Amino acid sequence: MKLVENILTRNPCYTAGRKITVKGLMLHSVGCPQPKASVFINSWNSLSHASSCVHGFIDGNDGTVYQTLPWNHRGWHCGSGNKGSGNNTHIGVEMCEPACIKYTAGSNFTCSNLAEAKAVAKRTYEAAVELFAMLCRKYSLNPLVDGVIISHREGHSRGIASNHGDPEHLWTQLGLGYTMDGFRKAVKVAMSGASSGTDGYTKIMGNAVATAEQMREYLKKKNPDVVQSVLGMIPLYLSEGRAEGVRGDIAFAQSCLETGNFTFSGSAVTLSQNNFCGMGVTSNGMKGNSFDTPQLGIRMQVQHLKAYASKDALANDCIDPRFKYVTRGCAEYVEWLGQKENPAGKGWAAGAGYGEKILAILKALMDEGKVQFMESLTISAPYMVRVNIPDLNIRRGPGTGYAKTGRYTGIGSFTIVEEADGEGASKWGLLKSCQDKRDGWISLDHTTRV
Repeated sequence: MKLVENILTRNPCYTAGRKITVKGLMLHSVGCPQPKASVFINSWNSLSHASSCVHGFIDGNDGTVYQTLPWNHRGWHCGSGNKGSGNNTHIGVEMCEPACIKYTAGSNFTCSNLAEAKAVAKRTYEAAVELFAMLCRKYSLNPLVDGVIISHREGHSRGIASNHGDPEHLWTQLGLGYTMDGFRKAVKVAMSGASSGTDGYTKIMGNAVATAEQMREYLKKKNPDVVQSVLGMIPLYLSEGRAEGVRGDIAFAQSCLETGNFTFSGSAVTLSQNNFCGMGVTSNGMKGNSFDTPQLGIRMQVQHLKAYASKDALANDCIDPRFKYVTRGCAEYVEWLGQKENPAGKGWAAGAGYGEKILAILKALMDEGKVQFMESLTISAPYMVRVNIPDLNIRRGPGTGYAKTGRYTGIGSFTIVEEADGEGASKWGLLKSCQDKRDGWISLDHTTRV
């Protein structure tokens, strides 16, 4: 679990300064199609936001937990009922929701991308389990005792919260099978920390820790001649990994190992095959499989990793030609991907230390740049900038490594909703008009703030 403190010091709930004796934890979901915690953080950290405040948000895109109130601070997260208010006793945490749902009436919604929605909900659920386990340990709470861990819906039934149906409404309509009883049991298991001797091992399933920028910087350092198309496809490791619940940074590190940092020196596959993990090269002299696009090649690799690491069904249609040959769930950890290190003698590769080689690359790329994760969330956005040149390029991401959209801002004033670091400028800004798809970034070096 990645936990980032971002206290809403300007919210009137925080400035009220009331404290509670923590007796329980209440789980919420935000009730709108917004997976980004930063949107709520930026909006709620205001003197004018006097109606609500929670102790934390769980980001739907990467599962990061943002603490927004001190844990023993009285929040404004659940309203009240005929027996009082859970605000006086419970910590409240909101899980962000998928962007691909659309509310129709009350808690009912339609969904345009079920696989994506399930991946987001699964990500927030798993992060919530870890967070609640930590808080139960901190406050000596037993999650299985009645009333200790409840949902907003359950809080209403108990007479201590307003009439909401979250988060069960989300889980039920997405067909995930999650329940609050199951959640409480999962928290209890997480509190035990049982690991069967695998403490310190690296799980393949989970949220990526390294960023796309760290991956790019690592690769450019190791392979100065890397072609632009390879740098441009790096974000696909993260998006394809998120879809299946696989750490995309681990898949990328594996590709670096299998392709010689995309030099393809000594590799049985070539760049044109879009096969970045040697799939299908089962003996010397074999060429291996080919895929139509880099995205499909990366998707195949992620699916094959999931076959080893999990018994869960795939979110996307299976395109991995060797998926059926894997003993599902036989290598939960990177360390077990090598057959010599795998307890069951199974694994991706026969060579000794295969998993450790992947982890060495992962550590090196995570060290690149020492990216400050919170930089984009601590700015006072949104704000206006003035562009005084007619041909300022709009790019699809924050950096010259991202493709141009073919459009220019022109001269005028524009609203920036988020900042980010990236190649080619001291800082990049996301245009408000491109906020939904996050595909319109400009160099702030060519602007003045107004």
